[in-house]
Amino acid sequence: MARRGANGEGTIYRRKDGRYEGALYAFTTSGTKKRLRFYGATRAEVHSRLIAAKAKQQQGIAHPAKEWTLSDYLTYWLREVAKPNVRPTTLERYSTAIRLYLQPGLGRYRLTRLSVSTVQAFLNGHLEQGHSTHSAKMLRAILSSVLTSAQREELITRNVTSLVKLPTYVADEVIPWTTDELHTFLQAIQSHQLSAAFLLPVLYGLRRGEVLGLRWSDIDFEREVIRIRQQIVRVAGAPQPGPVKTKSGRRDLPLLSLARDVLLKHREKQRELFQMCPTPPTHDLVFTTAKALPIDPRNFFRSFVRVCKAHRIRAIRLHDTRHTTATMLDVLGVSARTVQAILGHSHISTTQQIYQHSNMDLKRDGVGRLEGVLRGAFAPHEDSQDKSPGYPPIVRDGNGCRQISRQTAKFVVDTTSMISGTWLGWRDSNPRMHGSIEASLQARVTSVREAAQTRTRQQILGVVAVKLAVRYSLQN
Repeated sequence: MARRGANGEGTIYRRKDGRYEGALYAFTTSGTKKRLRFYGATRAEVHSRLIAAKAKQQQGIAHPAKEWTLSDYLTYWLREVAKPNVRPTTLERYSTAIRLYLQPGLGRYRLTRLSVSTVQAFLNGHLEQGHSTHSAKMLRAILSSVLTSAQREELITRNVTSLVKLPTYVADEVIPWTTDELHTFLQAIQSHQLSAAFLLPVLYGLRRGEVLGLRWSDIDFEREVIRIRQQIVRVAGAPQPGPVKTKSGRRDLPLLSLARDVLLKHREKQRELFQMCPTPPTHDLVFTTAKALPIDPRNFFRSFVRVCKAHRIRAIRLHDTRHTTATMLDVLGVSARTVQAILGHSHISTTQQIYQHSNMDLKRDGVGRLEGVLRGAFAPHEDSQDKSPGYPPIVRDGNGCRQISRQTAKFVVDTTSMISGTWLGWRDSNPRMHGSIEASLQARVTSVREAAQTRTRQQILGVVAVKLAVRYSLQN
């Protein structure tokens, strides 16, 4: 008589079709008990799967309440996880990527059967269809967030996207406007109806949504402060107000006289325009359409491009004006920490590594200063016969000891003076340097001079002593 299995031990039996089936009661993620069934060609195969399921139960790992397909879980994740926690624009981007790519490409797979090779093949095919590396990395990032959420809910045991490899993404180089290009742009927008809106991005480095979301209540003309608190974003095809991008984006900026004058003129024109509207606007936006509606960020960019083309200005992205502002502030000697606060970045590395750029003129100025420091040491010596560059030749006495002549001492003093003079001259032209450097360098120059003079006197006394000793020995 066969022994009856203990409660919770599970059972294995052979089916009529010749396969083996194992059954086990286990707790699910919903807190209920469910009878799990495992199938295999051999009894040993089913037994191993049954043992693995019981081991998970002993470790406290619940079994999924249902067999999720990736498509179903993506829909659930958008509704229950992403929507309450991300901004509307981010949610819209996630929805588009999932609807167009992830669900058609991977949606049929079970969540527990998703493998590294399956995801790798999907992303490789995405690249072969002509999509960019940036697009593939975005899909991987979204899928990684989805699978991480499934891990937290104990639906899967690992995130396979962490093992997927993609080519290195190289962002397009951003070339900000030069000072001449920026001056040409400012002259071109003086008569434009959105001249104030075009001025703020280059003056303060504001994002286009922050410019369009600016309210009159955010501008304090008495205290001369501009408060950045909201932005206009495009959601479901229509512009609407939303929070700023990051916590650091909530910032206060000084109301400069240039911006103050332009904004006051714009307010007068806006009041005249609103008087012609049949219904007064319910918002307090500074920049609106002719019908007192919020300006779509895309249309604002199109107006920016039209101005550039009409005046033959090199067209850049409107967002690249932030790069122009950051670079010019750096050239003017403004600290990176202050630039970070002006632009509203969360990390100073973003300001320095992404938004501040160097051009050939800045590079030439930088290495030119270094050349001025090194030129004196590398210049040809006047007394050398071959006029070759370098230091004066080394002279040694009969014992092989190095002698320092007056010529050498003079060369050291003159070269040190030349280097220090060049350095101090550069320091005077650089607002970042302070007088402490000059005092320190002058002390070093004095120390070198005194050391050279002492060594010269010792050398002369040594030569005199040797001559006297030789003369005395010959006389005796």
